[in-house]
Amino acid sequence: MDTKDYTYIGIEDTLSADRFGTYLGWAGGDRNRAVELYTLNAVLSESLYIPLHMLEVALRNRIHQTMSKVHGEAWFDMPEHQLNAVQIDMLEKARIDLREKGKDETPGRIVASLTFGYWTALLGKEYENLWQITLKDIARREDGKGLRRKDITKSLGAIRTLRNRLAHHETVLHWDLPKHYGNIIQLITWLSPVAAEWCISCSRFDALYPKEGIPLILVKAG
Repeated sequence: MDTKDYTYIGIEDTLSADRFGTYLGWAGGDRNRAVELYTLNAVLSESLYIPLHMLEVALRNRIHQTMSKVHGEAWFDMPEHQLNAVQIDMLEKARIDLREKGKDETPGRIVASLTFGYWTALLGKEYENLWQITLKDIARREDGKGLRRKDITKSLGAIRTLRNRLAHHETVLHWDLPKHYGNIIQLITWLSPVAAEWCISCSRFDALYPKEGIPLILVKAG
């Protein structure tokens, strides 16, 4: 990750002036420091892939397993589980995608095709009753005690936004990444302790994130 011996002349043309300009501003106009910050953003983004991957898979599968036990594998087709119009649209898009690929619309394939947004929406306030009756069983605290729906959702919205920023290769250096990484690991731990252990063993985030933090020069508007 050490870029100080390289100038990478012309990299602005590839990244675009606007994109590189963000890092150049944070570096106070120091071009080499801007390249270092861009590199750091890239490697930290990469290091968050495994935790975010595991969170999405664990959340999706725990919800599907729990709901299937009570309502059957096609629980997502039941009207009482379609309280959010956006989710209905996501479900239809998943089916269309499977048809276009020539695949059977089995419950397992439909579930795997649904986006992270679908699963986070299923934990929205519209589904408080469903949480109290069924979804509360998807996760437990380390001491075995139950969780409130809000315990799950209070950090999930920001994590979803972070995930989307990473997917679009946007900068995240100005985010409190250690906090969000900790929240991701906490959610995985509640969903599946063994998955959290695996995730921590694979993750490079703690090793890559500078212990002294990331000093950025923030220019106030106006």
